[in-house]
Amino acid sequence: MSDEVNQPKHYTLPGRQVPVHVKCSMSDEVNQPKHYTSHPSGVECITITEHMNFCLGNAIKYILRCELKGKHRQDLEKAIWYLNRELKRSYPDENA
Repeated sequence: MSDEVNQPKHYTLPGRQVPVHVKCSMSDEVNQPKHYTSHPSGVECITITEHMNFCLGNAIKYILRCELKGKHRQDLEKAIWYLNRELKRSYPDENA
């Protein structure tokens, strides 16, 4: 079985839809990198984070994936950065 799959996509041009076939590898590093689907819970991060605002979603993303990409400390620091940004956004009067 091939690692590549033809996935038809449709792009709308004025007055018509044009099908375009895009080859995607089953180990596609753009659409489904291993660290997206390797969490022991089996839950893909976006399933949770798409219901949050940007900063909270990114913090959760970095926390969930920190042990999967080999950049544990860096990912935790990024999560903290997004949490601090969310605190400043949510509580601007307390940041004086």
